[in-house]
Parts: sequence; C-alpha cells; structure tokens
Amino acid sequence: MGSLAKPVVCIVTPGTRTENNGNWRTAARWAAMLQGHCRIIVQTRWDGKPADALIALHARRSADSVAEFHARAPGRSIAVMLTGTDLYRDLPESREAARSLDLARCIVTLQEDALRLLGDAWRAKAEVIFQSAVALRKETKARDRLVCVAVGHLREEKDPRTLLRAVARLPASLPIVLRHIGAPLDARLATEARQLAARESRYRYLGALPHGLTRAAMKAAHLLVHPSAMEGGANVIVEAVTGHTPVLASRISGNVGMLGPDYAGYFEAGNESALASRVVQAWEDRAFLATLARQCAVRRPLFSPAAEARAVRRLVARLLA
Repeated sequence: MGSLAKPVVCIVTPGTRTENNGNWRTAARWAAMLQGHCRIIVQTRWDGKPADALIALHARRSADSVAEFHARAPGRSIAVMLTGTDLYRDLPESREAARSLDLARCIVTLQEDALRLLGDAWRAKAEVIFQSAVALRKETKARDRLVCVAVGHLREEKDPRTLLRAVARLPASLPIVLRHIGAPLDARLATEARQLAARESRYRYLGALPHGLTRAAMKAAHLLVHPSAMEGGANVIVEAVTGHTPVLASRISGNVGMLGPDYAGYFEAGNESALASRVVQAWEDRAFLATLARQCAVRRPLFSPAAEARAVRRLVARLLA
C-alpha cells in the first residue's frame, strides 16, 4: 500500500446480509460510520488479504479469523466485539472464545453490565460501545387501548413462549393488544404463535417485516415487550427508546446493561405472570408508563448515531496507532 492509501480495516461477522441478524446490522452500521476514514471490507471470515486491522464480531464464531490474522499479520491490531452467546454461553468454557480475547488489543461490549463478567485482564482492555438508531419524532398514541409490540425472530434465546403465555393471563376486559414481529426461525415456536393468533384476537403474529414497517410499529406502540433469555445488547431496545416507546424487559444482564440497573420496567425472565402484571400496570397506572418514558429519555443520548460513530472511530484509531 502506498503512503497515500487509506488504511484497510476488515470487519468479520458470522452474520450475513441475508440472515439480517444483529451481527450483520452492526457490521453494516460500523462500516458506514467508518467511510472516509479508512477502507472497509466486511467478510464472514478473513480471506487472508492484507489489512491494517481486524474487527471480529463474535469471539467464538470468528475465532479462526482472529487466530489466522494474529499469526499471518504480526503487529497488526485486533478488536473483538462480544455477543450475547459469547458472554452468557461460551465464556469461560470455550477455549476459542477465550483465545480471541487474549489476542485482542481491544474488546468491545454493547452494554454496560457485560464488563463485570470479564476477568481483570480482559476488562482492562474492554470498552462499551452502545448501538444506535436514528431518533424518530414523538407521535401521539392511542388513548383507548394499550398497544404492545414484541420484535425478535422466533428462537429460544428470545423466549417467545413467555410472551405467548403472558397473553393468556391478560384480563379479557382490558383493551390490550400485542403485535409480534419476527421471522419464524424455529418452526415449533412459529406454530405456537400462529395457533395463539388463531384463537386470541388480541394477539397478532406478523412474521418478519421490513425494517421501516417494524420501526413504525414500535413508534406507534405504547410499549416494546422484550422477554429475551439472552442478549448481548439488543438493538431493538435502542430503536424503541429512540422512537419514544418505553420498554418492558426481562431482568437479564443484557437488558440491564442497556436500560440501567434502576429501570422500573423489568420483570423476571421466563415469568409470564410477572410480564402480564407489568402490562396490566401500564394500562391501569399511567404514572407508571410515564416513569418508564422518563427513564428511557435519560438513556436516549447513549443511543445516538453520533455517539456510536465517535466511539467506533476512536476504536479504529487505537487499532491503527
């Protein structure tokens, strides 16, 4: 590379554009934020071509790329972004994931609570980079009913069964509706969702929707309901908060790290009764809903595209220094 050439940064992500999962969206967003600062290559695995730095999304699934880059590009820096499965499933048992963190110059988490889970050596080189979304204008929402939306592909980690069971516990007399958006990745879960929709008019399973329609549905809702069992840092929470929609979330590390330890809208993971009670509370106690809105507003600046872009560019600057 000539002296005037821009440095090359390779972003490795196990997700693909077709899968449209969180890893892919993060890679695409970071690539866009780095345009003009360096030349970006996004791959599912490092192809061996020269690069000045490597950013690997997922410590275990990108472990081969991290090891090969370290061996074949000595002196070039590596950053590893930790996903939910890295934090809450693979570490510390996975030797591959641990080796990726050992080889990394920088470690990135997507939410604050993840830092406490890292050993001292890893924590010393770790930082939080919150994901972001463009803020939407606040809109007036329906007053004659409570509209809830859940957004997440149907798979075990998102715990849709807790959501489905909670619907059955909502009092029939209350004007509460739930719209459920997400691709049917697990056939059995999809069947259960469709069966509930067939017998319960308050619940609609909409399947996968284009991003714009999904954000519009979140913006129109009074609440995002997010019952996940495992999260590295859900971008859907970011999109709800930046769209002026408060969140009801399972009390798991990934959600607490996004919304803060004192957030009032948690329920215990897997507890459909607690979730249903929170939903009813949001309808019957508008002060509770207002509290959630205020708390989300405090977190909103953390999720701005400008803040994420600054953090990503600082990260790359350290890698290239």
